[in-house]
Amino acid sequence: MTDSGTQPAEAAEENGMEDISFAELFEQEDNNTVINVGEVAIGTVVDRNADALLIDVGDKAESYIAIGEFKTEELEKPIEVGDQFEVFIEKRKEEGGLLLSREKAIAIKVWEKIAAIQEEDGTIEGRIDNRVKGGMSVDIGVPAFLPYSQIDLRPVKDLDALIGDTFEFKILKFNRKRNNVVISRRAILEEARAALREEMRATLEEGQTIRGAITNITDYGLFIDLGGMDGLCHITDLSWGRVSHPSKLYAVGEEIEVKILKYDKDSDRVSLGVKQLKSDPWELVPQTYPKDARITGKVVSITDYGAFVELEEGVEGLVHISEMSWSKKPRHPSKIVAVAEEIAVQVLKVEAETKRISLGMKQLLPNPWDLVEESYPIGAVIEGKIKNITDFGIFIGIEEGIDGLIHVSDLSWTERIKHPSEKYAKGEDIHAVVLKIDKENERFSLGVKQLEPDPWQAAVNKYPTGSMIEGAITNVTDFGVFVQLEEGIEGLVHVSEISREKVKTPIGMFTVGDTLKTMVINVSADDRKIGLSLKALEEDAVVETSTTSDSTGTGGKKKVQDTAPSTFGDLLKAAAGSEEESNEEEK
Repeated sequence: MTDSGTQPAEAAEENGMEDISFAELFEQEDNNTVINVGEVAIGTVVDRNADALLIDVGDKAESYIAIGEFKTEELEKPIEVGDQFEVFIEKRKEEGGLLLSREKAIAIKVWEKIAAIQEEDGTIEGRIDNRVKGGMSVDIGVPAFLPYSQIDLRPVKDLDALIGDTFEFKILKFNRKRNNVVISRRAILEEARAALREEMRATLEEGQTIRGAITNITDYGLFIDLGGMDGLCHITDLSWGRVSHPSKLYAVGEEIEVKILKYDKDSDRVSLGVKQLKSDPWELVPQTYPKDARITGKVVSITDYGAFVELEEGVEGLVHISEMSWSKKPRHPSKIVAVAEEIAVQVLKVEAETKRISLGMKQLLPNPWDLVEESYPIGAVIEGKIKNITDFGIFIGIEEGIDGLIHVSDLSWTERIKHPSEKYAKGEDIHAVVLKIDKENERFSLGVKQLEPDPWQAAVNKYPTGSMIEGAITNVTDFGVFVQLEEGIEGLVHVSEISREKVKTPIGMFTVGDTLKTMVINVSADDRKIGLSLKALEEDAVVETSTTSDSTGTGGKKKVQDTAPSTFGDLLKAAAGSEEESNEEEK
């Protein structure tokens, strides 16, 4: 049996703790119980230098923590000896002492806080540190991920502007083992917005004026946040005037005052207006812009048919292309005016009911047509240069802004001109007679053939009714035969005037170029026609034969009947042979 007095010493020796008192053993046992690796303990600052703090956590040896592990806000005031902090016991060092971590102690507390906040559906404050793939990194005590879609109610254009800002966030999910936390600011904003929407539903009314912030701009209008819900202000309700694009007037984020035009409580759709905050300017247009008033305006649009001029916001007038210049005939209004150009105009007509104003530019300048009648009296002979040749005539430049037209029918008394280019060329100088001036329609009629007497006026005296004429056949048609009497003068032997016998068509009976003797039966200088007849010539020959028979007796009658043509064929032979008889007489 072992001596009782030696048992403690033997036990101590067996355990390798020789010469250790019971007090020391008790203290060691107590320390091992309190200071456990992997736990958070309260540490007291016992000393410090420039880079680290000496911390006492109740262990037999103090340990150092680098100052870099402390957050910036903790270093805003000097850390003094005696200050206490929570630290994490990472492990015991082989050389003695403990490896402590301030960062891990903070993280452990943060994870506990994160779990509690999510369970209570609370919020946590965080500072946006920087941009990462898919969103932003936020410091909430530990790094947290804020997706782009959870930053705001709407997409944020300038994310870099948020860096350094502090907000409240909701905890969407977390995984402590993976050090993963997903947070949301949008969830907080949606809750606040839902509460405001309920308030607005009770107070929002049509006709009400309210302020809102522009959240989005499109081609067709503005989306405006009214506080609890969004409203749309269509581009047509932005201004009484012309708006090319809403972005020309407003910017995202800008606060503006609008009027509630329509509110559908079932769908929460709100139609807004800005121009309705002002009166319609067209109500005063008749008084502000009376007929013949001379004003200035800005060209806001150009079309093929004219230019629209803004006289004031919401009031535009049209300068038609025909009202731009007395002299120039532009192919397009853009050759005379440009968009944004300030121009002087005159009011021609106001139609307030249809919101139309007709304007003119040329009315501010002298009209060259006012002096045309004085400068170019009817019958005067003028000289000009051919500017253009068309199917229907020739345009002559008289002076700046004044052109005259020689119609193809006024080029010659007698010639048949198919196209004026057969006789004239562009740029050629030409003389003409002034025929007519139409100032209202700005038409100046000229003639070339009027420089010479009309041969048809002389034809009345030259070819009296009943006279016998000869001419060459120029054309044979179903309705008659054309005979040239002189240059430019033709007569017609109508089919009914060919013979006393019925003739269906003269085609095949006559040849173009042959000479034909006929009788004039009518002349019209106004209609420029001469009627000829072979039938009348035949009847005249029969009458002459009868007269001769009565004066000479039976023998004479027989002689005349033997020699006088009694048929149409004989008449043609006689007409064709008359020239031979006359030649024999001359011999």
